[in-house]
Amino acid sequence: MHLWLILALLTAFATASQDAWTKKFFSHKNLYEMAAYPFLYCLPLLLVAILFVEVPPLDAAFAWCYAASLPLNGVAIMLYMRAIRASPLSLTLPFLAFTPVFMILTGYLVLGERPAPLGVAGILVICLGGYILNIDPDASRGQRSFWAPIRAVAREPGSWTMLIVAFIYSFAAVVGKKAILHSSPLFFTLYFFALFNFLMVLFFRSTGKIRIRAMLASPGKGFIVGGLMFLHVYCHALAIAMTQAAYMVAVKRMSIVFGVLYGRLIFREANMVFRLGGAGLMVLGTVLITLQS
Repeated sequence: MHLWLILALLTAFATASQDAWTKKFFSHKNLYEMAAYPFLYCLPLLLVAILFVEVPPLDAAFAWCYAASLPLNGVAIMLYMRAIRASPLSLTLPFLAFTPVFMILTGYLVLGERPAPLGVAGILVICLGGYILNIDPDASRGQRSFWAPIRAVAREPGSWTMLIVAFIYSFAAVVGKKAILHSSPLFFTLYFFALFNFLMVLFFRSTGKIRIRAMLASPGKGFIVGGLMFLHVYCHALAIAMTQAAYMVAVKRMSIVFGVLYGRLIFREANMVFRLGGAGLMVLGTVLITLQS
């Protein structure tokens, strides 16, 4: 098995584990505090890790990519939170699956990457599986069909907002990879997320959305979710440097499959037959990408 694939699957597992841990232990908090926990508790780990990373030669391309990555990721997170507050999850989350599809275009524009036909097929199959998995089978009948999220784009602000989020993330991922190629995977990742996490916590605190003192009351659980975020960004950086960005992010979307398993094992969610269909498609897409690479 390719090393990049192992790292991408570890990224997916860490992402799903982070989400499951946050839901399990911090779901009684408000939406902004739930989002801020990983940022806050990952920050000390990033600052310590920075001490052990060598500074590579840097150029103008790295500087503009680093500068562009901050607003791209910040705007995406703000729009993401606005989307899930404005519309039902079953009509918004499916559109996140389109990020690797958009990356076929953005990867070519920014990095000059051209996925081969079999790789494109794998990306599209993963997108379809992720779309299906994110359609909540427990939603009302009108929101449960395959076409419901697409039909909702015209009337649901959260739906088209999430589609914009997916597009922004497609640029953020390839711009981040370009910064990695002009520095090193760990240098960019650690220095970027150290600043980004600090700015996100500072922003949430300045708007009165979070209470730092209350969040510091559970350091054990907090550092676990922070450690999962650290593992997520660490593996992401290494994996995306080894293969085409669209391939890596498509496999990273396997986090949805891991999330389904967590939903069954921890939260006792039902309707697994519905979800396993989408999971099977995502696994098939990963196999196609692996065969291509």
